[in-house]
Amino acid sequence: MSVIQDQTLNRFLMDLHARSDAQIAAWKAFEAQDAAQAIPPTDEEIRQFRSDKFVALDRDKAEFCYQLCCATGARRVVEIGTSYGVSTLYLAAAVRANTGTGERGIVIGTEYEPAKVAAARTHFEQAGLSEYIELRQGDLRETLREIEGPIDFLLVDIWIGMARIALELVAPRLRAGACVVCDNTELYRSEYADYFDFLNDPRQCFRTMTLPFHGGLELSVRGAISP
Repeated sequence: MSVIQDQTLNRFLMDLHARSDAQIAAWKAFEAQDAAQAIPPTDEEIRQFRSDKFVALDRDKAEFCYQLCCATGARRVVEIGTSYGVSTLYLAAAVRANTGTGERGIVIGTEYEPAKVAAARTHFEQAGLSEYIELRQGDLRETLREIEGPIDFLLVDIWIGMARIALELVAPRLRAGACVVCDNTELYRSEYADYFDFLNDPRQCFRTMTLPFHGGLELSVRGAISP
């Protein structure tokens, strides 16, 4: 049973998850080829492979994010790596549940690939959640420069090399008690080293733990920063 009570939205999400799951074989083949090569693929080759892939957050992780946003009353959310917008819909549904008549809530997403942006916006419209989502297209080092805080929740599901950069950009806008969730931090522990360096910097006031989802899911909570 899904945590999403809107059955029309739930059916739509299950269809998107099914489309994402159908690409798993292609992902495994690419990773196997990568491991067998003496010279690893370049960043551009990886980007090209990923350019038409869903890269959707697993259903149980997306539902956890929904529950966490609902539990904390999150109304201003940032998502790093929107792709086709599957996890964005969970976040927007939570923001909708947390806002009353006349109140304003928003999910700010960012995505580099124009084709994915167009597809995601279509999905938002089909799900009836467009009014809760602001999707910015382009390099996140530009799209995240201007964000109005305070931010209640941050989801990081992006190419690992950009994870710390994204967190550094959003961190100044995170309120005390804000939650940050990052995917696959156990599976790619060493690759996330600089991300953890930032989390573990005492000046940033994060408390963090790796949750036992597939691949690991990092849950970090922002403490109050002394002036």
